[in-house]
Amino acid sequence: MGGARGEATTPTGKAKTVEVVSELLEKSEMIFTMPASGLTVSEVTALRRSLPEGTTAKVVKNTLMARAIDDNEGFEGLQGSALMKGANMWFFVEDDISGSLKTVKSFIKENGKIESHLVEGGVIDGDVIDAAGVKAVENLPSKIELIARIAGGIKAVPTKLARVTKAPNSKLARAIKLATDKNNGVEE
Repeated sequence: MGGARGEATTPTGKAKTVEVVSELLEKSEMIFTMPASGLTVSEVTALRRSLPEGTTAKVVKNTLMARAIDDNEGFEGLQGSALMKGANMWFFVEDDISGSLKTVKSFIKENGKIESHLVEGGVIDGDVIDAAGVKAVENLPSKIELIARIAGGIKAVPTKLARVTKAPNSKLARAIKLATDKNNGVEE
């Protein structure tokens, strides 16, 4: 059963939802939201399946979300904010923030939801951000991209060091060779 008569409306079901959302909040580097109304079950299912591993999408009633926020530090700024109004689909992102935001953006475009289902805002590092802030976060490199850049930089250091330390010796050797070749040419 689902909808208004399902387990989610019972006190036990609500407590379970708060517990699940609280656990998701604890693991999340960022959360963000978009309107949930007007999305079909098949659209929501497709969106959930396309999200990167470590990202969870969940439609949560604002009162239950507020209870879960009370149990977790860093999300207090959401209480009473505009993001806690209306029917919301929340995205709980553990690792791949940029990938998650790009997936949602792609979903919105592909399903013609640009007018009605843009990301409204979220929370990152305890700061509540608006849609523009979320867009700025989307353009940042992902953790994996940063690790790859750092690894590439670290890998390049020994090569550059070898080149730098070898260069003076090879220049000196060339200079000596040129000097001895010139001397050989003069003596003839």
